[in-house]
Amino acid sequence: MTWISRRKVLSATGMSILSGGLGRLWGSEFAGDSRVDKAQKEGENEPLALANYEPASMLRLQETHVARARYPVIDFHTHLTHSAHTVNGVALGAERVIAGPPKEMLAVMERKNILALTNLTGGFGAGLQGAVSQYDKSFPTRFYTFTEPSYNLFQEPNYAQLQADAILSAHQAGACGLKILKTLGLYLSEQTTTGNLVKVDDPRFDPMWETCVGLQMPVAIHVSDPLAFFRPTDRFNERYEELSNHPDWSFAGPRFPSNDELLQARNRVFARHPRTNFVALHVGNLAEDLANVAENLDRYPNMNVDIAARLNELGRQPRATRKFFDKYQDRILFGTDATPQGEKFPQQVFNDSLYEIYFRFLETDDEYFDYAPAPIPPQGRWRISGVDLPDSILRKIYNQNAARLLNISVT
Repeated sequence: MTWISRRKVLSATGMSILSGGLGRLWGSEFAGDSRVDKAQKEGENEPLALANYEPASMLRLQETHVARARYPVIDFHTHLTHSAHTVNGVALGAERVIAGPPKEMLAVMERKNILALTNLTGGFGAGLQGAVSQYDKSFPTRFYTFTEPSYNLFQEPNYAQLQADAILSAHQAGACGLKILKTLGLYLSEQTTTGNLVKVDDPRFDPMWETCVGLQMPVAIHVSDPLAFFRPTDRFNERYEELSNHPDWSFAGPRFPSNDELLQARNRVFARHPRTNFVALHVGNLAEDLANVAENLDRYPNMNVDIAARLNELGRQPRATRKFFDKYQDRILFGTDATPQGEKFPQQVFNDSLYEIYFRFLETDDEYFDYAPAPIPPQGRWRISGVDLPDSILRKIYNQNAARLLNISVT
């Protein structure tokens, strides 16, 4: 066929060529066209939903399996019980739900070299007594339960004193510390569950903070969430998937205070109560900005932090994180945020795999591995690297710092 005749063919066939007609016209097989046709028929060119995207890394890297912690561990941040009656984010009843029987917890603890678990959400009143009986008293030295504020009393005119008295009663019932959930600052309102939000540094809580001093009860405080939770859930949000799956986790918009406002109010509490030992959970609620956390640690000697549920942030900045651990090695506690039966939240589900990831992060220099036991990263689509802590720091993180705050001895 000459070039002229080919031009005539092209003119005659027109758009049929675009659908693969040329190959049929010439009686020839065009692999490219046939693959396109096949893909279109099978729907292979349909856009891939992000939720179904599970890329397999092609990197060939060192993979270290750390089955047991090098030293005994005190997990300072777990949730073994939770409130059975919550309204608009505020726990109002004393009744507790037991998330996991202690014997099930102990089986994992023995395998992973976990010396003790601190159950931060022990509640108050009869619920607290039940949690202490179920865990602490049944298995001494293996469980330590914290109390929580009695927000059910918030409308009482003498709430400040009632709350201070409740802390004393909780201590007498066996509570080892006080846990502040982000209820304070983001949910508790002037009418308890409705109205304007109560600020973290509200003076009505001053007697509570001071009562903890005399009883040597550390305060584990969580008043904010990741920075992305305060941004619109749009295409620019690096945790778009997480917030889309859990829209109630978003604090974007004028209804809520900003992350900066919450942390400033918390810092005023630290300054006003210098004798109270605070543990600012989740790397001081600002793991995305270690320089800011460092400034606060320098400014407030009574501030400590834990690493619970923030390996995703720490592990994607391993060099900065290692420097942070080096400088503040006496004020960082091991924590996971682990919750029994928490499979919906793989970054905090209580199981062997979760602990092995934490151990690998702290004990090895492995690169680019998953920060949670899940096929899709639940807190952002990235992976982490280990910080390979020396033994002298590892011992402090694993147990010594927590033991000092809990006033217990570790052999």
